[in-house]
Amino acid sequence: MLNEKDFEIQMLGKADILSPFKLSTTRGDGIANFVEDYTKIPYCLISPCTPGAEGLFFEHAGPREKIYFQPKDVTAAIMTCGGLCPGLNNAIRSIVMQLFYKYNVRKILGIRYGQKGLDPSFGHEPIKLTPEGVVKIHEIGGSFLGTSRGKVDPGVMVDSLVKYNINILLCLGGDGTQKGLHEIYKVIEKRKLKIAVVGIPKTIDNDISYVYKTFGLDTAVTVAKEAVRSAHCEAESAYNGIGLVKVMGRQSGYIAALTTLANNDVNMCLIPEIPFDLHGNGAFLKVLEARLASRHHAVIVIAEGAGQELFTNEKGVQIYDASGNVRMNDIGLLLKKK
Repeated sequence: MLNEKDFEIQMLGKADILSPFKLSTTRGDGIANFVEDYTKIPYCLISPCTPGAEGLFFEHAGPREKIYFQPKDVTAAIMTCGGLCPGLNNAIRSIVMQLFYKYNVRKILGIRYGQKGLDPSFGHEPIKLTPEGVVKIHEIGGSFLGTSRGKVDPGVMVDSLVKYNINILLCLGGDGTQKGLHEIYKVIEKRKLKIAVVGIPKTIDNDISYVYKTFGLDTAVTVAKEAVRSAHCEAESAYNGIGLVKVMGRQSGYIAALTTLANNDVNMCLIPEIPFDLHGNGAFLKVLEARLASRHHAVIVIAEGAGQELFTNEKGVQIYDASGNVRMNDIGLLLKKK
């Protein structure tokens, strides 16, 4: 059962320093406004609401009139973790520019290669980030800072934060990264350190709860549309040709669904949220057979995490990757064989 404490953001202390960010506190004066602390966003936007969730609110994100840290005393650090995602360098660049030009923060560090950059045993020293150094990184892909998978002892990472005098850590990553960031927070809280941690949702699959849309999703759909267009061309050129396009989406079918909606060439879309059968009346292969009989070609888009229930694990043991994610069976290869 959800309660108000699930939505509380722990504060380091009273914010009583006027922000250097030049915004307004007056409505209607034509200048963007600070966000008041009392501004909330309702958890439940549609009816009926989840039982017990009525009256629950998120804090509204945005710049505040008063801040906790004195900008001249701040050492901020930026870290990217997990898989790559379109827009990572755009986000890194934007953070640096905002910190430097809007908040007058002059000490900004880039943590290299994810969490491993906070473990001295890997030898990845942080780099200094400046507007001049990041001004064009949005024009290239990947992560300017590097990334990695795998877990690092949160105590070791907090030791490094203290060593480099970091008091604001901004981390871009998906659900696994945010869980890891929470472990860092718990160590910080236990040691009673004045270090703020900020999780920035980064997931190409768009699979973080309560976040409407994360950066990278639109780019993924744009690229997938081209793959579908090519698959349709191939399928239509062969009698009873089948184009099968597998896209990212372990537990979330957003890329597959949006690609389907954006492209009229798709005939069937399979996503993790909806189980399906291969055989029997109304099952996938019967529908595909009927499509071929009527039009003599078909295009299928499937998310990588769809149809996992069709696989049998003889040992009954799940296998995990370095980030703690369950390794998915290859649904694309299974469908190709069938």
